[in-house]
Amino acid sequence: MLTDLRHALRSLAKSPDFTAVAVLTLAVGIGANTAIFSLIDSLLLRSLPFAEPDRLLRVYGDAPERQLSQLNLSVPKFQHLRDHQTVFSSLAAHTGAAFTLTGFGDPVQIPGQHVTANYFDVMGVHLAQGRMFRSDEEDAAPVAIVSDGFWRTRLAADPAVLGRTLQLDGEPVTIIGVLPPLSTVDVGPTDVWTTRPFELAGVARELLQRGVSYLRVIGRLKPGVTPEAAAAEFKLLGESYRATYPDKADATWQVSLLALREDLFGSYRPALLTLLGAVGFVLLIACSNVANLLLVRFTGRRREIAIRAALGATRSRLVRLFLTESLVVSLLAGGLGVLIALWSLQLLTQLGAALPAPPAVELNLPVLAFTLVLSFASGALLGLYPALQASRSGVAEVLKEGGRGNTASRAQNRFRALLLGGQVALSLALLVAAGLLLASFARLSRQPAGFDPRHLFTAAINVPPTRYADAQHQWDFYNQLAENLRHAPGVQQAALVNGLPLTGNNSRAPYARADGEVAPLNRRPLGLTRSVTPGYFATLGVPFVAGRDFTLRDRADAPQTVIISAATAKRLFPGEDPLGHRLLMGSNNGTGLAMEIVGVVGDVRSASLAQENNVEFYRPLSQRGNTFVQLVVRLAAAPQNAGTADAAIFTPTARTVLRDLDTAIPLTQPATMDAIFDDSLGQQRLLLSLLAIFASLAVALAAVGIYSVVAFMVGQRTGEIGVRLALGATPADIRTLVLGQGMKPVLLGLAAGLAATLALARLLAAQLYGVASYDPFTLGAATTGLALVALLACWLPARRAARIDPMIALRAE
Repeated sequence: MLTDLRHALRSLAKSPDFTAVAVLTLAVGIGANTAIFSLIDSLLLRSLPFAEPDRLLRVYGDAPERQLSQLNLSVPKFQHLRDHQTVFSSLAAHTGAAFTLTGFGDPVQIPGQHVTANYFDVMGVHLAQGRMFRSDEEDAAPVAIVSDGFWRTRLAADPAVLGRTLQLDGEPVTIIGVLPPLSTVDVGPTDVWTTRPFELAGVARELLQRGVSYLRVIGRLKPGVTPEAAAAEFKLLGESYRATYPDKADATWQVSLLALREDLFGSYRPALLTLLGAVGFVLLIACSNVANLLLVRFTGRRREIAIRAALGATRSRLVRLFLTESLVVSLLAGGLGVLIALWSLQLLTQLGAALPAPPAVELNLPVLAFTLVLSFASGALLGLYPALQASRSGVAEVLKEGGRGNTASRAQNRFRALLLGGQVALSLALLVAAGLLLASFARLSRQPAGFDPRHLFTAAINVPPTRYADAQHQWDFYNQLAENLRHAPGVQQAALVNGLPLTGNNSRAPYARADGEVAPLNRRPLGLTRSVTPGYFATLGVPFVAGRDFTLRDRADAPQTVIISAATAKRLFPGEDPLGHRLLMGSNNGTGLAMEIVGVVGDVRSASLAQENNVEFYRPLSQRGNTFVQLVVRLAAAPQNAGTADAAIFTPTARTVLRDLDTAIPLTQPATMDAIFDDSLGQQRLLLSLLAIFASLAVALAAVGIYSVVAFMVGQRTGEIGVRLALGATPADIRTLVLGQGMKPVLLGLAAGLAATLALARLLAAQLYGVASYDPFTLGAATTGLALVALLACWLPARRAARIDPMIALRAE
């Protein structure tokens, strides 16, 4: 084996051009696969940082008759499931919070969670210091557990942290525990966990008991219990809840279970599978490229093979010799591929930063093991057939087929043509997929959102419920803040909203027409509902279709009012004037609040650019209590800047305006609406960018493969070409000969690629927007572009062949 290895290294060193092309080509394929596998490993394969994570299931509500899924649970439903289930060791609930932390200089907002006392036990997370919550602390005790990062950064890794007091939302909270480093939970970055999950700021306890759904619920299966058995029991529990509490708002919802990993990363799966297929294509192209080069190379060494056979080398010995050479090429490519993957991870991190949950991608031992296995497998597969073909040649065959040259047999020529055609077909499929996604992304990015995002500054604030306990106190503060913002320098309009478009802050409420037959509360559909201040629509540039805006007269003690979107008006009041009609909204009093429609505004794509909202309601912020609101400020465009930088520099002014009203409330999430608009396309941009990179790599590899094979063939047929020229063939005849032989497998590959593309395009249909999966322009452009690249790759060696001097060629023979 060592002798074979030394021979392989010497042989490769004697052919530096071949070695460089083969190693680099294969390294690109292996590096791309390693990078994408590391992404898949981080999202779908790597073990979650919990004890036995496969036993963790998320509990959701579903209302298929209203096209609603993965709904949070209400307090009574959670308690009913918790008290009657037998398949989980325990159920836990939590809800997100944004705490205002004071006492460390300027007030800051930190992410937090309100959890049931058993939350960390269910998750399987152990503390580094302190103790867990006790059951008697679930409802009222002001205690907290902090993350390792918070302990180190905010508390300077204080060894006496236990018992230390934090001021959260103006309330003293005692630290009783610290999580270990790198331990995370299933809700993203969190600094502080407290109890009291069955309270919701601004919502009365009596209303929560009617079925307001806001709790995220997770359970740990008992040993030996399958998810299917748990799902069957929870289906029955959902029916028993409906029978026991028929009047609850969520009584008709079904109960469903979802594996925690699927809940966290399931939305990434279609894009990841697309990328996995793409890099698989790239690797296949690279392998066929190198296999073709090896076949040509081994064909050129037939005299050496015949001599070795004549000296007693067995066929298995010859196969092992040349297989070792291909394995050396693949292992060298694997090492270079790791370096390419390391560089690619930086690109993946940058492109994935806009995702809702950016993955932490790294090269770990499983990924490196994958690279090693991939390198060995690639080397064995790409070298096996050429080695077998080369080892079949004997002395007689060399004399019969070699003649004056070293041409390959018809079988080898057919195999090379098959490999070239396969490269072209795979490259075309990737090009078409990238083209379709590019067209889709272009249409989506140009999709009117229903508002003007230019020169809009946004930020968020959370008012402490301890100091702004009721809707009136909150409204007094919000109204004054909006007024002060309007008078700030450079401001044209300003407003506040709970649920800014494209930020993911969406709430839904049951609704029904108040006239005619009214459905029971738990059978009403849910509609997107946003709370806004007067001037909100003018600030965003949303036009009024009819009616009026909210005014300061729409106070909490005034008649309830609502503004609806144009699509809502068409859906609920077809052929009617909706102004003056009344709607029942929410679940107050068990029937909802009656409110008058005072205006109709244009449709806004507030959930996502790709989704039209059939129903959307706007209510006065003065008539709804909210501790969380977002600022939206339209700034005068700077004469020297038509972009968004003028909005970005407004942050200090906004902080000053807020500080003048309340020094204990921090301004968070400052951004421009243009940036939010772009971030909403983050996942589509990531998929498009990576697929475009892989398609470009595929085309480049195919071009290199076509050029290399045709160039090697020209080199091997130098004597034949010299004879043809000596017998009267013109340079044009030689160019035509080489181009014809080189383009024949390309044309066959294009035909096969078109057929494959039509089949594969269906898999992309769900990820396209406004573009047919059989878009003729994309198919035509990709096919024409690839054909021109292939023609250029064939023309370069054809031109060189036409310039061969017959005398030199014959003398060389």
